[in-house]
Amino acid sequence: MADEPLVLGIETSCDETGVGIVRGHTLLADAVASSVDDHARYGGVVPEIASRAHLEAMVPTINRALAEAGVKPRDLDGIAVTAGPGLAGALLVGVSAAKAYAYALGKPVYGVNHLASHICVDQLEHGPLPEPTMALLVSGGHSSLLLSADITRDIRPLGATIDDAAGEAFDKIARVLNLGFPGGPVIDRYAREGDPEAIAFPRGLTGPRDPVYDFSFSGLKTAVARWIEARRREGTQVPVADVAASFQEAVTDVLTRKAIRACRDEGVDHLMIGGGVAANSRLRAMAEERCAAAGIRLRVPRMKLCTDNGAMVAALGAEMVARGRPASGWDLPADSSLPVTETHLPGPEGQPQPSTHEELHETSRRSLSPGTGTDTTGGGGAA
Repeated sequence: MADEPLVLGIETSCDETGVGIVRGHTLLADAVASSVDDHARYGGVVPEIASRAHLEAMVPTINRALAEAGVKPRDLDGIAVTAGPGLAGALLVGVSAAKAYAYALGKPVYGVNHLASHICVDQLEHGPLPEPTMALLVSGGHSSLLLSADITRDIRPLGATIDDAAGEAFDKIARVLNLGFPGGPVIDRYAREGDPEAIAFPRGLTGPRDPVYDFSFSGLKTAVARWIEARRREGTQVPVADVAASFQEAVTDVLTRKAIRACRDEGVDHLMIGGGVAANSRLRAMAEERCAAAGIRLRVPRMKLCTDNGAMVAALGAEMVARGRPASGWDLPADSSLPVTETHLPGPEGQPQPSTHEELHETSRRSLSPGTGTDTTGGGGAA
């Protein structure tokens, strides 16, 4: 185990400051500082508030992770950070912190993909990923079906969100029902007391001419909202538990149905589910039932590793180090729209990271100059 790479990972793509430390496939520390309470009053994540919260939480969270792992900063073999996709300003905080720590410690920095990290975290739970791996990633910002032949450099998107992601739909329906934010956990809780067959809500993009692997929950969200509004206009009490259960059933039905089909079509005999919505109890239960019936092995990390965290970033960083992937350069950007096909952002081939303050200043100046594609205002990432 001592020969396996020791990597610290930083995650700041949205509203949680996550710092994890991993040695190989072993999780040593997973520290998270969430700003979700600061956003609850607005009914959703406010980017400026998230960025400020990351700034305030970064150093204490890193120190907490190092103490939990019982390691010294100098012992690290590298530092990994989410370079995208995500909120531009939030990403910039994490990337800046990672480069600062890496430079001060003389360690390589690896800018990695948020979605690829969600897949890689399962290695901390169930061991090395099969190759290829079929992954269903479901969160507030994305619903994706991905086929990964090599988690460090080869991920093929099969399907993605066309409009509202599953987690976003959970938040919006919870708001219509006056259940608060975030919507996923509270909908899940109410659904346990309801009847999932009480209301026949639509299943989006499941028709014969619809895209086979893409997802759309906008129509479902609208149908649920209109059903609730109609009952309120009539002066009829809304059966919250039944609405929650029926809505949740529609979402999980579509997600698992498409995931199972993708496994069959691609000849993959296992399915990994990740992302924040993977913590949903009904999704886990339905996936287990349908995978068992189809002869597909299901891999789902424990709930804490499904939501955004630094452990997943450290896991992918450790895999990058173990497989000899090139480190990123000091001009590593924060790319809010980083495609999943770019699992990490390596530096210029054959050019080592700068080793003097003068070189660091020069590469930073170039990366922030007009025309380079890097947005320093927090409004967008590098192209």
